Amino acid sequence: MLTEERRTDAATAQDGRYPRPQLVRADWLDLSGPWTFAFDDDDRGRREHWESSRSLPGVIQVPFPFESEASGVGDTGFHPVVWYQRTVLRDEIPAGERLLLNLGAVDHACEVWVDGRSAGSHEGGSTPFVLDITDLAGDGDVSITVRAQDDPADVAQPRGKQDWRHHPHSIWYHRTTGIWQPVWLEAAPELRIEQLHWLTDVPAGEVTAQLRLSRPAPTGTTATITVELGGERLASIRTAIDGREVEIPFRIHRQTNGQAYEELLWSPSHPTLIDATVTLSGPAGADDVVASYFGLRSTAVEGGRFLLNDRPLYLRSVLNQGYWPASHSAAPSADALRAEAQLILDLGFNATRLHQKYEDPRFLFWADKLGLLVWGEAPAAYAFSPEAVRRSVAEWSAILDRDRSHPSIVTWVPLNESWGVQHLAHDPRMVSYAKALVHLTKTVDPSRPVISNDGWEHAASDILSIHDYDHDPERVRERYATRDGILAAPFTLPGRRLVVDAEQRLDVPIMLTEFGGISYTEDGPEDAWGYSTASSATELVERLRALVGAVRSSTALAGYCYTQLADTGQETNGLVFEDRRPKAPIEELRAIFGA
Repeated sequence: MLTEERRTDAATAQDGRYPRPQLVRADWLDLSGPWTFAFDDDDRGRREHWESSRSLPGVIQVPFPFESEASGVGDTGFHPVVWYQRTVLRDEIPAGERLLLNLGAVDHACEVWVDGRSAGSHEGGSTPFVLDITDLAGDGDVSITVRAQDDPADVAQPRGKQDWRHHPHSIWYHRTTGIWQPVWLEAAPELRIEQLHWLTDVPAGEVTAQLRLSRPAPTGTTATITVELGGERLASIRTAIDGREVEIPFRIHRQTNGQAYEELLWSPSHPTLIDATVTLSGPAGADDVVASYFGLRSTAVEGGRFLLNDRPLYLRSVLNQGYWPASHSAAPSADALRAEAQLILDLGFNATRLHQKYEDPRFLFWADKLGLLVWGEAPAAYAFSPEAVRRSVAEWSAILDRDRSHPSIVTWVPLNESWGVQHLAHDPRMVSYAKALVHLTKTVDPSRPVISNDGWEHAASDILSIHDYDHDPERVRERYATRDGILAAPFTLPGRRLVVDAEQRLDVPIMLTEFGGISYTEDGPEDAWGYSTASSATELVERLRALVGAVRSSTALAGYCYTQLADTGQETNGLVFEDRRPKAPIEELRAIFGA
């Protein structure tokens, strides 16, 4: 049981395994590992009450999708309904007032039972949810059953790069079905913190903690916040609270020293994270003590440039699919997420665009910790319908709630290349939708730039981003030489306009957010491809040097994003192979992409 005397460790000192890095509790149990498993292709499991069976016939390694080798199943066929079951021994279960079951992501919809009784359901293949299972768990071992449903042909689901065909084709990959992010149990008090956000006002040195509680705080409830950096206490506040949603502002007085103002700021060169401990104390019951962290930093666009902490920063980004050959969209391990962030930095980039995927929060922890800037992008639905809009908006809203306190995230991207809104240039409903996503995002989080539709056909974007896979350096150099020249071109690609809304501002930064895609493979698949091809590592380096040099010669561009980090299936246009081995000496690549 958590008390004020028994504090959790500093959140910035965590090892990267905890699945929710900005709201850490001490008492938890990782449920990764073997679960029993079954396909339910005839969808008869409900009728036959599989939730009450003591064992399913197969075994799967959670949290890997059954399509992946890491799952131990490795079946890439169409199986729209699957079941999981795991028995947790009584002496393994964290002890506390309430027992919470957390699921990081289950694609796409799921139902959960505990000891054969319904615990709840969830829709949204990339978003987390938590179930209080205290009253369902008996005094002995606890059986957890999960049924997941994911229709491969349903293109109204936000699916990103998941292929709707049987085999991956073009730029799409194997599907992700069922559990693909961590599952864990934790003990917590009945009155507890459900969500915690940090709002920072850098010039004023002010921070606001936003708390959402499990229920309205009764009279006599207090919250205590202690903020530290390397053992130095920066702030401490204790205040009475009421209601379920609470805002607690406080100042970091050290920021009043103007000469020391920048010492605490978060940036890629100095990724300073500030630890926070939040203690919720009610008039009865145990205290809820959680560890968290935040970064003091600001983002903005002004004068055609991207600003970090009020200073122009040129973004050198790489497109990251977040896909591994053995585990697919699921990370192969917690350590692999750290290695991925470090690899991107080692290659000379200061940013990454997480492409068509809401990435595991443990990756965002390492981005925060190591100083890697992140573009947060939504996986697309491919249909435009009321149902597709409802699902996409629901998942986008949930991810804004999950991720908006990470200092590493500096840009939001709700749409990409008009996927799911293919007629944006001609259909006013789609323009309204793109603009609505921008305004929704700014309503929830006004602190970051938003790109309405990355690549082309912008409406209400804070950055005009362009995708251009021309492999001729001289044409690229000429095309992006001047801002007026870029804006004068009516189309970025045949049939795709740069701007589709008369109210779109044209004085915002311009970035080339997809280019390159040069394929080089030693022994790739038969259908290996890229947007152009190099025949050797030496040629790859030469072509990269010329193409990136042409892009960086432009005074009109405020940044770029190279395609892509790693080979992914048939896409062999990575800077590293699928196993993350660099295709050329890493110092040569770093010299091309570095500052």
